[in-house]
Amino acid sequence: MEGDCLSCIKYLMFIFNFFIFLGGAFLLGVGIWVLVDPTGFREIVAANPLLFTGVYAILIMGGMLFLLGFLGCCGAIRENKCLLLFFFMLILIIFLAELAVAILAFIFREHLTRDYFTKELKTHYQGTNSTDVFTSTWNAIMTTFDCCGVNSAEDFDDQSLFRRLNPSRLVPEVCCQRNHLMMSKEECLKGIMPIPNKGCYSAVVDYFETYIYMAGALAIVVLTIELFAMVFAMCLFRGIQ
Repeated sequence: MEGDCLSCIKYLMFIFNFFIFLGGAFLLGVGIWVLVDPTGFREIVAANPLLFTGVYAILIMGGMLFLLGFLGCCGAIRENKCLLLFFFMLILIIFLAELAVAILAFIFREHLTRDYFTKELKTHYQGTNSTDVFTSTWNAIMTTFDCCGVNSAEDFDDQSLFRRLNPSRLVPEVCCQRNHLMMSKEECLKGIMPIPNKGCYSAVVDYFETYIYMAGALAIVVLTIELFAMVFAMCLFRGIQ
């Protein structure tokens, strides 16, 4: 009876990890194809910071799933204690990392407020300095989400670092790159007419609001799968003579 139970766990774990292996291989294939595609899709991704980051996230996720699936399949089918233990430890590290991220997000949730981002933007944003990580990140956000400032273009007031470094401009150049502004770039930079771009805080919240419940449900499913995978791995590990 114990042998039948062990065999059942063994093949369930193999099938489970085989699908993880296939999923990882698929994500790796998609990521590599986007990076080397000769038809021009690579240029589209490179021009969009959000897509560019997403491609590397897909590659990293695909590589981890590929490795996990491979270790799980080999460990289960060969009944190798070393591979099963390595598989268990890898999933445990990923599980603890996800848990740590969730705890840190809860602890530092007050740093995600509109006032906090406004204060940081006014203190550190320089405008066109591509070597400054903070400035480059904000330029990428404003370009990607078609927004200006945290609340609006009024965030770049006389007290902001941007205005002290660029006294002749009322707003950054990145806020004046949209065709729908109905004004010249010079008029936009000098603030002759109001800029219709909404603040980035609202733009980002509106963008992710649609996916927040889906992301939460997906996170719960992933954590549950990881827990079952660790239980199966330990059961098989202890059952192997």
